[in-house]
Amino acid sequence: MPTEPITTTGEILTVLSDRAFRVRLPNGKEVIAHPSKALASENPDLSPGKKVRLEMTPYDFEKARIAKVVS
Repeated sequence: MPTEPITTTGEILTVLSDRAFRVRLPNGKEVIAHPSKALASENPDLSPGKKVRLEMTPYDFEKARIAKVVS
């Protein structure tokens, strides 16, 4: 039975590739994040300093999906 994703915000620190970013969470932890397919099709400006909304699985706190650009 699938569980609901954990939703949080973060700030992009570095661009690792066109599909991978290092993001800092509000608690100071850094994770590797990738844009969702829906967001990637919009071709957003994902650059360092941007605030993003993240979705994480409760089983792996090292990776996240970028769901939306907040600012």
